[in-house]
Amino acid sequence: MKISFSKFHGAGNDFIMIDNRLGEYNLSSEQVAFLCHRRFGIGADGLMLLNSSSDFDFEMKYYNADGPEGTMCGNGGRCITAFANFLGISKNSFVFQAIDGQHKADILSQTDQEWQVSLEMIDVNVAEENLNSYFLDTGSPHHVEFVSGLEDMDVFAKGKSIRNNEHYLPKGGTNVNFASIENDYIKVRTYERGVEDETLACGTGVTAVAMAAAIKEGKMQGNYRLQTRGGDLFVTFDRNEQGFTNVWLKGPASFVFSGEIEI
Repeated sequence: MKISFSKFHGAGNDFIMIDNRLGEYNLSSEQVAFLCHRRFGIGADGLMLLNSSSDFDFEMKYYNADGPEGTMCGNGGRCITAFANFLGISKNSFVFQAIDGQHKADILSQTDQEWQVSLEMIDVNVAEENLNSYFLDTGSPHHVEFVSGLEDMDVFAKGKSIRNNEHYLPKGGTNVNFASIENDYIKVRTYERGVEDETLACGTGVTAVAMAAAIKEGKMQGNYRLQTRGGDLFVTFDRNEQGFTNVWLKGPASFVFSGEIEI
C-alpha cells in the first residue's frame, strides 16, 4: 500500500499527516509505529489522520509514535489545522472533533510554510496538588514539577521513573513535565508517554504547566509564554473556583515536506 503524507511540526513536536477524507486508510498499530520510527520509517512524535466529518470541518484521529491511538495532542491539533488549510480548505477558523471532544482553531497568520494557530483546549475542572507536584488532565494526563537546574536535568531518566510509578500506573501512566519559572516566561521540558522519550515541545504539557503555575502563584488569569526546546508557545485562560475555562494554546505550525511511502 502506497501512502501520501505530509510532515508538520509545532515548535519541534513533529507529526506525520495523512489526508483520509476518502476513508482509504485503516492503519494498524504496527504500521503506525513503523511510519513514526526515526530510522526505519518517516520519523515523528505521532501520526494523524484527517478524516471527514458530517458535523465538523474534519475529525482528528491521533496515534502515538509507538502505535496505539492516543489522547489529545495540542500541538497536533494546531498542526492538523494548518494541514487542513494546506490541503485547500480555505478557512481562517475551523471546528473539528478530537478524542476529547470539540475544538475550535483559528489561523492567525500564514506564510508559505508556517501558520500561527490558536487552538481552544478543553476546560479543566480538576487539578491535583501534591507536596512537590501537580497533576492535570488537559486532554492528556500531565504530571508537573517546578525544579531548579532544569537545563542539566536528565529528563529521560527522571520522566521515565515517574511516567509509570505506583501513583500513575493504575491511570494508564502519565506525561511528565519539569518547569522553571523565569522573570517573564516559563521554561519547560517534557517526557511524553507513547513517544517514551523527551520531545522538543508538548502542547497539552505546556497548557498543564501554565495552569500549575497559576495555582502556585495564586493567579486567576493566565497569560503565559512557555519556552520549550523547540520554540515558544503561549497559553491563556480564565480561572475560577471550578477550574480553568477559555483555554487557548497558540504557536507556530510549520510544513516540513511531503512524500509517498510504501508499507
